[in-house]
Amino acid sequence: MFDFDSLREIISTISKNKMRTVLTGFAVAWGIFMLIILLASGNGLRNGVTSNFSNRAKNTVSLWPGWTSMPYNGLPSNRQIKFDHRDYDLIRNKIPNVEYVSARVSQNVTLSYEKEYGNWNLDGVSPDAAYISNIDVTSGNGRFINQLDVDNKRKVVVINSEIKNILFKDQDPLGKYVIANNVAFQVVGIYEDQVGRNSPPAYIPFTTAQALYSKGYGFRQMEFTVTGLKTLEANEAFNEYIRQRMGKLHGFNPQDRSAIYIWNTAEDAIESDQIFSAITFFIIIIGVASLMAGIVGVGNIMLITVKERTREIGIRKAIGATPTSILRLIIFESILITTVAGYIGIVLGVGLTEAISNSLANAPSDGPTIFLNPTVDLGTVIYATLFLVVCGVVAGLIPAIKATRVSPIEAMRAE
Repeated sequence: MFDFDSLREIISTISKNKMRTVLTGFAVAWGIFMLIILLASGNGLRNGVTSNFSNRAKNTVSLWPGWTSMPYNGLPSNRQIKFDHRDYDLIRNKIPNVEYVSARVSQNVTLSYEKEYGNWNLDGVSPDAAYISNIDVTSGNGRFINQLDVDNKRKVVVINSEIKNILFKDQDPLGKYVIANNVAFQVVGIYEDQVGRNSPPAYIPFTTAQALYSKGYGFRQMEFTVTGLKTLEANEAFNEYIRQRMGKLHGFNPQDRSAIYIWNTAEDAIESDQIFSAITFFIIIIGVASLMAGIVGVGNIMLITVKERTREIGIRKAIGATPTSILRLIIFESILITTVAGYIGIVLGVGLTEAISNSLANAPSDGPTIFLNPTVDLGTVIYATLFLVVCGVVAGLIPAIKATRVSPIEAMRAE
């Protein structure tokens, strides 16, 4: 039974061997500390790179028209492909797994309000763009483009916080009018750009942009989300299917890569996940190696501890101590050292990663982020610490069992 006298005896033994205890604890704390830092670094890199694509859903496909580079069915090469309502109808109604769809017309304009002005892009989109591009207009900041705006070709605009701060300063822009190349647009919403892009766009209804900047016909970009495509092969097959359907509609060879351009973010996300999974696996290997170094350190120290106490063990057995009571004392000593040292390693590691995370969160960002929120799952760290404690116990248990099997007379002869 473990009692206060046993604890006092363990503390007394530890205090008599300060250097040995410090070295043992350092090996354990360092192993846990390095595991936390390595895992947090991997997560920070993953979060940073992933955040750069947070302005789009992971399953977004974007299409741009190009020029044909080969003849097809009697048609010459070097023909310009133009998107119109037929393309929108094809994607919206005839392609399986399509969820949200938006055509896009972009125009660089000078936006002004009273004496303030600046250059930004106006992107004409449909309401589905809010889901495709993850545009979040929070409560109290108005709304995004709706279907009535599109149907009635309303001159309304959703601006971002950058435009608000430059044009309106401390004023509330909702309901006010901004001038875009001599055309007045009423501000109906404000969104916060989460990606840190330089000069993010403002949004107007697609039909309004088409009438103003595309001569009322066609568009230069279309984007949509797809569901059910979980693998790289499935996304590649979907891209080829799109090329076949678009080739049939516009009369170009589906193998003609310059006729239309396709960007499938799901492919990028899957490839990124594969890369980061490999990086995480490599980091785990290094982390396990750090833990193993701690385990070896604990094992060596416990081996020395038991060897130094062989004579003490013999005396204890001679005065009636049972092998179980001796083993229990050595095991609890190992548990106490590894637990306290592991806790110190956790506190230092988590403290450092939280400090870095807070400093990164408060730092100004004017471009893409490559490192963000470098934290680690605390459950993983606790399991690793428990594993280290168990290994420390086993490392001390093996030589202790061997020592308790020696006869008291032989043990007391040990130097």
